[in-house]
Amino acid sequence: MDNELRFAILIDADNVSDKYIKIILDETANNGIVTYKRIYGDWTTPRLASWKNILLENSIIPIQQYGYTSGKNSTDAAMIIDAMDILYSETVDGFCIVSSDSDFTRLAARLREAGMQVIGMGEEKTPKPFISACNQFKYLDLLYSAQQKEEKEQEQQEKDEKASREKVALLGKAAGKAADSSLSKSQNTKTKDIKNVCRIINAIINKFSDEDGWLSTGKLGDQLSKRMPEFDVRNYGFSKLTPFIKSLGDYELQKIPVGGQKQIYVRLKDKKSGK
Repeated sequence: MDNELRFAILIDADNVSDKYIKIILDETANNGIVTYKRIYGDWTTPRLASWKNILLENSIIPIQQYGYTSGKNSTDAAMIIDAMDILYSETVDGFCIVSSDSDFTRLAARLREAGMQVIGMGEEKTPKPFISACNQFKYLDLLYSAQQKEEKEQEQQEKDEKASREKVALLGKAAGKAADSSLSKSQNTKTKDIKNVCRIINAIINKFSDEDGWLSTGKLGDQLSKRMPEFDVRNYGFSKLTPFIKSLGDYELQKIPVGGQKQIYVRLKDKKSGK
């Protein structure tokens, strides 16, 4: 518990929908403990009214920032100032910057220079410079879409169970496979960089594999996150890295005993032993 990283979540309300709040909190919690939860915007405007109950339920502190000039976003400056204050307080190990705005690119880079872990979150429209400035980047719209599909599947499954406990045993498996296939195809269609992912995987394997070409999937996952901050297997319709790698078709997987336990290793299919 004491070794967990402490994170500050800073949300740009002008740039993020309230429907993403659960994903934002859950994804940050996966990386450590959330100690600051702040959201910035002009709360006198009706368009932010939908945030009110959500802020109360999740104990998120709203920071008022008036729009001093028409057409100018003053929220960015308020977030940057607070981020630097929190940085100098030395009370956190990382930041979660939630926005699709490229104006936070320099902030993310500066926080990383100070040794902070920086998780960026935004929609697919987020400019590449901001994505690259973060240690990790999560596409909120893709994760939300996957979440909605999963919830619908669960609702349908409950209805099927209520209608017939006997049928659900047979139909549930077929429905589950069909749903997984549908989700995978949908996400692969939306994600345009699958060839780039394979290229990076190949480069990682070539650099870090042993003399027989094998590399642990744990090491592969770590390197993918470092080289592609936005990489997340859920963007492709999978919940784990291993089935995602298997679906690509260019790699072979094997469980290898290490220290009394079996770990999953991966290598290129055309990789020859000893070369």
